[in-house]
Amino acid sequence: MSQARFELPDLPPASAACSPTGLPLSISIFADRAHVRGEMGDDAAAAGFRIAASGDLAVLLAGEPQGLGDIVLLDCPALDGATLAALVRLDMRVAHAGARLVVSTSLDALEDVFACLDQSRPQILVDPTRAERVIALGRALAHAPGTSVREVSDEGRVVLLRLAEQVEQLAERLDRLSGSASASAGSAFRFESPGAGFAARSADEGDRLVRQIRPALPDPRLVRRIIRQRQLRGRFFDAELFADPAWDMLLDLTAARAEHQRVSVTSLCIASGVPPTTALRWIGQMTEAGLFQRVEDEADRRRAFIALTDRAADAMARYFVEAGAGAAVMA
Repeated sequence: MSQARFELPDLPPASAACSPTGLPLSISIFADRAHVRGEMGDDAAAAGFRIAASGDLAVLLAGEPQGLGDIVLLDCPALDGATLAALVRLDMRVAHAGARLVVSTSLDALEDVFACLDQSRPQILVDPTRAERVIALGRALAHAPGTSVREVSDEGRVVLLRLAEQVEQLAERLDRLSGSASASAGSAFRFESPGAGFAARSADEGDRLVRQIRPALPDPRLVRRIIRQRQLRGRFFDAELFADPAWDMLLDLTAARAEHQRVSVTSLCIASGVPPTTALRWIGQMTEAGLFQRVEDEADRRRAFIALTDRAADAMARYFVEAGAGAAVMA
């Protein structure tokens, strides 16, 4: 994809995206790679942000600068001990301020980055394209800090939402031009939490469900066979035809739970069958829906795992009971 600067189409004036003080929403950018830092700055300026701070990771190592801003963009493809400590401090500060954090990293560093960032609910991107960074910026803009969104007028809130939508539309067009399908992944998050369906049922039916004995998880050998069958299709067809990351991750975590095994975030990204950045979006969405949970490693605080919640495990067990002997074919 061309690295030339681009302009957002038909955007409202930059001053329209303002905080309650009347100043444009601010952003901080930290990256050792000069070209990445430059792209981030161009894209943020095009979206109407005020650049609060910009520099390399040494700025963070020396102590976070004053006024991080409403959104923080960070690029750290490689980590050392000092950078990890700086990430932990940054994560806590961003969470305390109610800001938004977007971190791009590499697959090799993903485990460490994921373990460090457990307070601010960041967006984590793995080897992202420029379009994926712009999409993340759009999502961060749509969920700007509470003090900047709740206190603006209804008209101002509409402007922010329109601006976020235009940023995402631009990113999707850029990815279509580059032949990438990853930018459209965010639009797939339209499922409903299983809890909503149960809440709509009558109290009597809910009581009957509680009284029922919970079925055991399926034999993990069966689940692993289903996973292999699903992966086999990729040998004969384009794997994107069958991309279903939510189900593939549910299957992998179900087998792991039955085997009493822990699953790292990198392993789960691989099991999803989609690019890591897309998988991380799904993991975040499934966590918010109450299906996945983050589990800290008690022996090593630098590691964290992903597991099914009890509700999700119960739902998967009931699915396999209902599917019966045909589960291997149906899945």
